[in-house]
Order: sequence, then structure tokens, then C-alpha cells
Amino acid sequence: MASITLYDIAHKPPVEESCCSPNPWKSRLALNFKGVQYSTSWVAMPDISKVRQSLGQPASRKFADGTDFYTLPVIQDPATKATVGDSFDIALYLQRTYPDSGGGDLFPAQTLDYTFMSSYEIPIPLSKRDDGGFPEYARFNINVDAAFSAHVQLMVEGMPYDPATFEQTKAEFVRRAGVSCWEDFILTKEAREKLMGSFENTLGDLAKLFLANVDGPFLLGQQVSYADLIVGAWLRMAQMTLPKHEWEEVRRWHGGIFGQLHDALDKFAEIK
Repeated sequence: MASITLYDIAHKPPVEESCCSPNPWKSRLALNFKGVQYSTSWVAMPDISKVRQSLGQPASRKFADGTDFYTLPVIQDPATKATVGDSFDIALYLQRTYPDSGGGDLFPAQTLDYTFMSSYEIPIPLSKRDDGGFPEYARFNINVDAAFSAHVQLMVEGMPYDPATFEQTKAEFVRRAGVSCWEDFILTKEAREKLMGSFENTLGDLAKLFLANVDGPFLLGQQVSYADLIVGAWLRMAQMTLPKHEWEEVRRWHGGIFGQLHDALDKFAEIK
């Protein structure tokens, strides 16, 4: 049987060792959880727009100025001839197409407190996209993305940039963020400490959800769900891009719940 192709962002060579983009990680964790055959096609950041358009996938969102923002992941499944270009939609597709494969249900019934970080919530009306009948997961995804994105400046300097395309990548990051130059991303020691404090406080609200189930380390105790993979994907980025001492801090925050979650998801973190 032909395998699914996962299109992921290529960073510094060797790409398998520098894999850190959170949305492709959500899809990789979901693919591994489902146990379906797949392989990765690595796309250099300057080529993402061209590749995504060649796959017939529209821009996944917009920049602040209204221009199209093309990003990854995308999957192609030769078994169904389907092409899917959003991490949440990919999870829905895998559950619908391979409901009983691998680890089972990506979306087990549960009640998630998706208002846990409303101060960072991105105003995306769920009625305008397919939540697959799982609005609590869709909202959770939005809120987790918003909380980590609000602190992603901590990770920008440590990203494993490909030297061959670094200047193009820097220019693209500046354009995306709407700042004047690359140096605007650089944090002073004091600003970094302040942002780390904000990051810890924000993740405290998230930690309460995980700590509520003493059987942990997942939200449902011993049962993995897509919600765990969403958080785990961002932790993969943090592990790769934060200075080692800061990553160790994150692992220890809030009773060590995020270090435990990260390690528990290692079995779904194989890069194929």
C-alpha cells in the first residue's frame, strides 16, 4: 500500500534532527498515534508557498495586512486521493478515514475547559471551519496555539535555521511579524526573564487541566487524545529552540507536568 506523504518544514540539515515546527508536529504525532504508513517530504521555508499551491491547497490563513499566509503541514493520501492542508483538519481526516487504526480514537468524548486562557484567544469563529463535531477540541487548539504563540519570541533566536536560506527566512519572519528588522526579535536579559515569567503563569492555567486527573500524564489520565498531541507539538518546538536551562525550567514548572507529557509522547515522536 502506498503511504501518506507529510509535507513538513525543513530547517537546518540534517532536517530530521532539527524538526521543530509545531503544526507539522501535531500531524506527525497524530500519524504515529494512528499507526498509518507515511513518509516526510521536507520543504525549505522559501519554497512553502510554491509547494502548497502546487498541491492545490489555498493559504491556511492571512497576514495582518490581508495577504495570504502559506504554511505547512499538508498531507496527501494516495489511498483516497485526498490532500489535506491544516493540522486540525488532518487529525479529523485521520480519525474519519482510519477510525480503528493504531492507538484508536483521536477525539474521545471529554469535556475540555476551552476558556482556560481566553486572554490570549485568537478570534476565529468556529462556525467558519469544520470542527468535525468536536468544538471543544477546536477551541482548545486555538487557545493552546495562542498561548504558546504569545511567547514564541523566546524561541525565535534558537530556531535551527538553514544557513543556505537564513537571509530569506529572516526577511520572511520580519514580514510576517510586521516588525522593522530582525533585531526587533532579540530580547534583552530583563525582557526575556519577564517573558519567561509570563510563559510560566500562562501555562499554569493549562497545567491545572492536566493535574486534575491524578492518573496522568494525559488529560484523560492514561488515555491519549488529540488535545495531548496539540500541547506535545508545542513542547517539541520549545525543547528544540529554547536554551537548555530554560527548557529544563519548563519541564519542571507546575509539578513537572509538561516534562512528563513530553516524555510520555516520545513513543509517537518517530520521524519517518
